[in-house]
Amino acid sequence: MEIEQLEKIASQVRRDIVRMVHGCQSGHPGGSLGCTDLLVALYFERMQLKEEDGKGVFDMDGTGEDLFFLSNGHISPVWYSVLARKGYFPVEELATFRKLDSRLQGHPTTHEDLPGIRIASGSLGQGLSVAIGAAMAKKLNGEDRFVYCLMGDGEQQEGQVWEAATFAPHHMVDNLIAFIDLNGQQIDGPTVKVMNNRDLGAKYEAFGWEVLEITEGNDMASIIKGLTEAKGKAGQGKPVMVLLHTGMGYGVDFMMGSHKWHGVAPNDEQLAAALAQLEETLGDY
Repeated sequence: MEIEQLEKIASQVRRDIVRMVHGCQSGHPGGSLGCTDLLVALYFERMQLKEEDGKGVFDMDGTGEDLFFLSNGHISPVWYSVLARKGYFPVEELATFRKLDSRLQGHPTTHEDLPGIRIASGSLGQGLSVAIGAAMAKKLNGEDRFVYCLMGDGEQQEGQVWEAATFAPHHMVDNLIAFIDLNGQQIDGPTVKVMNNRDLGAKYEAFGWEVLEITEGNDMASIIKGLTEAKGKAGQGKPVMVLLHTGMGYGVDFMMGSHKWHGVAPNDEQLAAALAQLEETLGDY
C-alpha cells in the first residue's frame, strides 16, 4: 500500500481505540495509540498472511504465513481494531470490547476463539518466549516465514524476557523480529524512575541480537523503512531486535507523553476532543 493509504487506516484505528475504551470505560488507550502505526504497517503492508478477497483468513497453526504475537496484551484495543479492519472478524464487534460475553476481552484470550489470537497475553514477559518457539517450529518445518513479537519497555523489567533473550541467539533463531515499544512510560510513571532499563540496545547486542532503531515510530514512512531493514538483517544467524521509539497516546494531544493515560478511559468530553483530532477514513463502527 501507499504510505497515505496506511496513514488513513491508522487514523481510523486510532478512532476505534478511543471509542472502544470510552464505550466500556475501561482499557489502555495510551500504548495502543502509540503502537498503531506499527501494527497497521505489519498487517496491511509487511506480513505475508493468508487472505481471501483482501480479508485475513485465520487458522491456529499459521502454516505458510508470518505470525505476530502481542506480548504486552493490555494494548489489545489496537490489535483488535487492526484485526477487524483487516477482515478477520466484523468491525461492528469492536463495540463489544470488554463487555460481558464478548470475545474482545481486556487481554487477548484463546478460549474466546477470536480470529487472529494464538495465545493469551497480558501476563508481561511471556510473549518473546512464545514467539521464539513459533519461530523455531517454522524453521523445523522448513518454512521461510517470519515471526514478529511486540513488547513494552516496562516489560523489559521482567526476568523471563532475559531468559528468552539469551535463548534465541544461542539457537540462532534468525527468523524472529521483535520490537520494544520505547515510549518511556509504564503504569506507575516514567520507566527511568520506576526501574531504569538504561541502554537496551547495548544489552541486546551483548546477548547476541542484531539491533536496530526506528527513531520515528509514529511516522509511517520511517516504520516501513525500518521494517525493510529489519527483514534484511534477518536470516543471518541472529534474531533481530527493533527499538521502536513511539509517543504514549500519539495522535491525541492531551494524552501524548503521559503515563496517566496508560490505563484510563476518556469521558464524553475527552472522547469528543480526541475524535476531533482523528480523521474518520473507513467509517466508524
